[in-house]
Amino acid sequence: MTSSIARRRLLAGAAAAPFLAACGGGASDGVGADGTVTVELWHGQSDTGRKAVEALVAEFNRTHPRIRVDSAGGGVLSDAMLQKVTAALASGSYPDIAYIFGSDLASIARSPRVVDLTSALHAGPTPWRSLWAPVREGVTVNGRVRAAPALLDSLAVVYNRKLFRQAGVDFPRAGWTWDEFTDTARRLTEPGRGVFGTGWPGTGDEDTVWRLWPMIWDLGGDVVAADGKHIGFADQGVRALETLAGLSRDKSVYVDPKPGGEQMYQVFMAGRMAMVGTGPWQLPDIIGAGVDYDVVPLPTYSGRPVTISGPDTWTVFDNGSARSRAAVEFVRWMMRPAQDARWDISAGSLPLSSATAARPEWRRHSQQTRGLDVFTEALGSARVRPVHAAYPQISQALGEAIVSVLLGKDSPAGALRRCAERSDAALLIPR
Repeated sequence: MTSSIARRRLLAGAAAAPFLAACGGGASDGVGADGTVTVELWHGQSDTGRKAVEALVAEFNRTHPRIRVDSAGGGVLSDAMLQKVTAALASGSYPDIAYIFGSDLASIARSPRVVDLTSALHAGPTPWRSLWAPVREGVTVNGRVRAAPALLDSLAVVYNRKLFRQAGVDFPRAGWTWDEFTDTARRLTEPGRGVFGTGWPGTGDEDTVWRLWPMIWDLGGDVVAADGKHIGFADQGVRALETLAGLSRDKSVYVDPKPGGEQMYQVFMAGRMAMVGTGPWQLPDIIGAGVDYDVVPLPTYSGRPVTISGPDTWTVFDNGSARSRAAVEFVRWMMRPAQDARWDISAGSLPLSSATAARPEWRRHSQQTRGLDVFTEALGSARVRPVHAAYPQISQALGEAIVSVLLGKDSPAGALRRCAERSDAALLIPR
């Protein structure tokens, strides 16, 4: 596969220099005695993702003899990468590339050490316009491309067909409503058998929050209002939280107290949860557990399909011109359809571009994986969270509101009021 990829000797000429004109450092920075440039990558992956990215790193190193990507550093998983990188930037000793969540990009991009990739990706080997719209939007901050896309997903509902059959409930179909979802969850809940209709992460982190945005967007709301000074979901957020409150009152929702939704997915794969909102990354584990499953788009309030997407990123940091050029070469290589397809298939993600989606290996994989096409087709109606510096504060406030409603500790209106107070205050801070 990679034998057809042209090898580039970055240090042999200046062809790559224009897209890194803003980088500091001398041309010799990071260059070993043998002329090899070493690039430090903090990928933050575990298990399957770690094996996939390290196999690609090994392939890149074999096909790019003047660059060596070292993927052994970082020492943290992706959930803790923002804090790790922030501390590293403060100390002055930071990686060349780090895996940064899309929701954290605006915060990290405020650092002058983040390399502007606008020219590199607009003129890269993977045409910019072939990237899905959520990909392009998710790596763009104030009109500039501040990172390379690393991984793409979308949200849909995976359901256990066996539990539906046992309960005599019809399988859900595209175009269903949130009222139908909550009614179905109630009908499929069996406390005596420890069976829940659905689940929701209950730690208040981004995994808790991002599942609510499609509901808010579907109702006509937005994360930030047009004036930029207030949240854009003061009313719509209450309506969405009322749906969660209904699930809580019915005792049909399993609220997972641990990060990452690990227990929620374990309950689903053990055959004790009928439906779970998730992304394509979970399908390999669901298949491995032998669950008789299928996938359906998210319910709607309006009848218009909408989901959430957005890439996590490879963010490049300036450690001198030679290392920056080499780092950019690596992330552009990772975006190319051949590598992207390998990464997507191994890591359980979606193609970054239409070119990847058209590759025969991806098409075979999609045909062989039940429901994967639902996640891919959902990209046509996907929206992304705004790449806004105040987003982490908004997310934290909304996460606490969601958990308080799921646990029955607050009303939707009261929880959203407190969320709005904290979020609006964050939006007023100059950035």
